[in-house]
Amino acid sequence: MYLVPDAELARHRLDNRFNALPPASYFTRPHKGWIRAIRDALGMTTGELAVRMGVRQQTISDIERSEQHDTVQLKTLERAAQAMNCRLVYALIPNSSLKETVNAQARRKATKHLQTASQHSRLEDQAVSSQELAAQIEELAAQIANRRGLWTQ
Repeated sequence: MYLVPDAELARHRLDNRFNALPPASYFTRPHKGWIRAIRDALGMTTGELAVRMGVRQQTISDIERSEQHDTVQLKTLERAAQAMNCRLVYALIPNSSLKETVNAQARRKATKHLQTASQHSRLEDQAVSSQELAAQIEELAAQIANRRGLWTQ
């Protein structure tokens, strides 16, 4: 296994950026989609947006529908945003910190590895206590957290 270059630093920097954001629920798409919500709030018709985007009026309805169905393309959202004097912001926001996600995966992998070894030890009557096993899991997890292969079986 090889170390992942600067992965810990990258996680730290991204976690700091994510911590500065409002909760992800703040960015939940309106029921009819962002394009429709902003267009309506601006008092802009589909025809007016169509002219600003250089497309047919029916295309705007198609775009709004595709946004509702999660099939709209990012470049289309960008064009619509520009036509309404908006900026498209695209982000993947983790459900927990990246550090927590990596540590949890490292613990899962370490647990799986050590439980297999623990079963062999029990068969040989050399089992360790649950506290010792927990400490071994944490130690191994810390070692493998920044190594390649963390996300493989």
